[in-house]
Amino acid sequence: MRNLIYILFACTILASCSTKKYDTIIRNGLVYDGNGGEPFKADIAIKNDSIAFIGDLSKESAKNEVDAKGLAVAPGFINMMGHSEESLFYDGRAQSDIRQGVTTEIFGETSFGPLNASMKSQLQHGQGDVKYNVSWNTLGEYMQVLEKKGIAPNIASFVGSGAVRQYVIGEANIAPTPAQLDSMKLLVDQAMEEGALGLTNALIYPVDFFAKTDELIALAKEASKYGGTYSSHMRSEGNKFLEAVEELITISKEANIPAEIFHLKAAGKDNWPKMDSAIKRVERARKEGLDITSDMYTYLAGATGLTSVFPPTLQDGGFGKLRARLQDPKIRAEMKIAMNSNAQNWENLYYGAGGAEHVLLLGFKQDSLKKYTGKTLAEAAIMRHSTPEETAMDLIVQDSTRVGVAYFLMNEDNVKKQVALPWVSFGSDEGSYTTEGAFLKSNAHPRAYGNFARVIGHYVRDEKVLTLQAAIQKLANLPAKHLKLQKRGELKTGNYADIVIFDPAKVKDNATFEKPHQYSDGMVDVFVNGIAVFKNGEPTGNAAGRFVKGPGYKK
Repeated sequence: MRNLIYILFACTILASCSTKKYDTIIRNGLVYDGNGGEPFKADIAIKNDSIAFIGDLSKESAKNEVDAKGLAVAPGFINMMGHSEESLFYDGRAQSDIRQGVTTEIFGETSFGPLNASMKSQLQHGQGDVKYNVSWNTLGEYMQVLEKKGIAPNIASFVGSGAVRQYVIGEANIAPTPAQLDSMKLLVDQAMEEGALGLTNALIYPVDFFAKTDELIALAKEASKYGGTYSSHMRSEGNKFLEAVEELITISKEANIPAEIFHLKAAGKDNWPKMDSAIKRVERARKEGLDITSDMYTYLAGATGLTSVFPPTLQDGGFGKLRARLQDPKIRAEMKIAMNSNAQNWENLYYGAGGAEHVLLLGFKQDSLKKYTGKTLAEAAIMRHSTPEETAMDLIVQDSTRVGVAYFLMNEDNVKKQVALPWVSFGSDEGSYTTEGAFLKSNAHPRAYGNFARVIGHYVRDEKVLTLQAAIQKLANLPAKHLKLQKRGELKTGNYADIVIFDPAKVKDNATFEKPHQYSDGMVDVFVNGIAVFKNGEPTGNAAGRFVKGPGYKK
């Protein structure tokens, strides 16, 4: 009996000795902690979903060992303005972003909730190459559906001022009544309590365009009550660029809310010189105590709809009204003139880009029109034996969508200037894709595959616009702090283990406008919440991503 007890005791001791203290140890890496300081050599231990220790772990062991000798170890990057709301339904691995080190996707400009019956129907029937079932009603429900589906990156979302406007008012160009505005406020409150980061919009597009400044201030005040942020694709990035910056500053001040300028840019050659004034205005506001930041993508072309060659008022009442109007001979004649006008009261991206030669067609819903993918509007017009103006109108009518296009609007000097600003982070303004299946039916903007790699490879290593430690601080810590994302954006004991391991000498963006579906190089391992979603240059298939809630979340 005594021998049996001794054997059992010895087995227990041996078992406890063989139990590993940590799940993963990353050894020998050069650590960039996200604070912008000099990197240092250290080991990092992961236990469950968090960083358990940073320092010398030479005498410790773990279930998984990663040798990061000669590699950089950094906090996972945050895509400050992404559009993978739909793409994650098709492929939750999010490879175009994960392979650049992105571990958290922020959804902005619009939101996939709240939805009423009409909005649900529009979303269900307006889908392109990616199909999914619209089973939710609120923003929180949508985020839970996506999380439950299984995704590699974390996700977080703003609530759209346009979404709450459409929910209450519809798609008409009218001001809300006091009662309607109260209903919109309640929807913002609900979204904030469900985990929204704050209020967002894209003010060059209907229905957001129809909202006046006082309406936006009223809704931003609701988000502010919960500690949220106001984020905006401003009312103009072109002829009224400086006025749009002023509007955002006014909203931030009046609503007492931090503000984010989505994809900062001066669009159109005539507006390029305005960037210096815009930067000075933001920096003055920051010195006055306003928490205003921005993000950007590192390319000279933006991407949106072909419908942006027309005044937003043409879509008063919804896309169906626009499509019908584009078949009216009188309106078509007016739109030909409008497309070639240097408009002051709306954002004419056709004129800003310099015409049809600088408008690249990216995607269509109808298979019969996909032959124009990758062609300029000028080339498509020749193929159709038509004018660019007629072709633009006909393609929208025939595809029954806004038609995805890229507009070449910016210049490199401004891009470099913006990349170096300490209050500018980075966002792709694109989906997260894989190089297979339905995603190959349309062309993406290359920023989907290369925006973050381009920061490190091109602007840090090749152009030396900023240091690697400064870039990592802007890729991770800056957006995490601005959005109040708890325990993320920094390599620190107790923080969630969103960690990337990469070779700074090999990081390179490969996507081009001609061949956009090409992954970036240089990323070796990516951990999300302590779980490897990318290992030794290959996806693991692990769905480690979570719905990251905003500061107003209530269980």
